[in-house]
Amino acid sequence: MDFKDQIKLLADKVLQTKGKVLTEEATKHSFIMPFIQYLGYDVFNPHEVIPEFVADLGIKQGEKVDYAIYKDDSPIILVECKWHGAKLDVHNSQLFRYFQVSNAKFGLLTNGVEYRFYTDLVVPNKMDEKPFFVFNLVDIKDAQIDELKKFHKNYYDHQAIINTANELKYTNEIKQLIHEFANDPKV
Repeated sequence: MDFKDQIKLLADKVLQTKGKVLTEEATKHSFIMPFIQYLGYDVFNPHEVIPEFVADLGIKQGEKVDYAIYKDDSPIILVECKWHGAKLDVHNSQLFRYFQVSNAKFGLLTNGVEYRFYTDLVVPNKMDEKPFFVFNLVDIKDAQIDELKKFHKNYYDHQAIINTANELKYTNEIKQLIHEFANDPKV
């Protein structure tokens, strides 16, 4: 089964089972861990995925991000998880704090249905306020699967993702401006 088929299979599972997945922990177990696994990382190997990754910040000790995905003995993606029914907009500040105390270059905020990918395009080592890529399992577009595949362990290339992130950031900003102008030509 190829990557695209795996992701679509997970999307079907999410749609069929989300009524039984009632907590954040169940969301992690049923939706997010399989997602990470389909990205090629062994969720049961502490050299690849570390649950409850310590991200202490100054006097605030004991801060933990749900998962840190590792490649070549370095964290590359921090994953902050919420229950699948949670709105993500109010939770990016938590990931923001974790991001700046880690060497990871990507942050992922997810509720197991929507996956928001962040990096530090504006200021180095400071997570951007807006995600550069949003992937929604219940509204999959083939082009997005190609973008998502860049995070797969076998295809991971930090610089290629950063280049894409820059392109996506500006494309999204242009789309937003066009949308604003279409809704209010006085803008």
